[in-house]
Amino acid sequence: MTVKRMLYWKPRQESAIYSHTLNEISECVKTLNGVKEGTCRTNLTYYSPNLRDESKRAEFPRHTFGLYPLGQPNKYYSVILEHNIVLEADPSIFVIMNKLQSYNSTVILHFEGVQYKAGDFQMKLIKVLGRDTNLRGILVEIEYMPISSIEIAKQIMEEFIGIWRGVVSTKALPGEFIGKEPNFVEYGLSDSYTWQHTAVQYVDALLELIHSWGL
Repeated sequence: MTVKRMLYWKPRQESAIYSHTLNEISECVKTLNGVKEGTCRTNLTYYSPNLRDESKRAEFPRHTFGLYPLGQPNKYYSVILEHNIVLEADPSIFVIMNKLQSYNSTVILHFEGVQYKAGDFQMKLIKVLGRDTNLRGILVEIEYMPISSIEIAKQIMEEFIGIWRGVVSTKALPGEFIGKEPNFVEYGLSDSYTWQHTAVQYVDALLELIHSWGL
């Protein structure tokens, strides 16, 4: 498993995100000699406890998210924020939970990604769509293919991210790509990168997006 970083597009204050911005960012990938390799889709699902006794709400996690990583339809991950838990789950467990009416599930966001190859890097430019299919955000997933150690890949990853931000800045768009690496140790994750690391990064970036919407 190779190392990935997730960045999200932060518009300037009171700036909306338009398809024009996404098109301009796509051109930036091509500036890095990115070659399109395909497309992928997934959803982010939010799970909330279905309680008959509200006094017990504190006993159940309030913020539980589930998703298939882009391009990996056979892997499903659940992230429980209150307890800093990320785990690979059998998707059928949530079907069972719904049938038992123990949790309610709601698909809150849709992702549509375009995958590019740029030398030793792979990039996914991702549209974040609301339930109304309106464009709500833009993510970019950057993967450094040769290395699976987060620490060893850190310098070259930061250098590439710096180059990427520099290219985007030439477009004079109303915003910028930002994003810090989550504290994976809090989730019990090691230096060797796994799909669990990816799941944490997706949820972390999307919470930042949701916060930027004032929700």
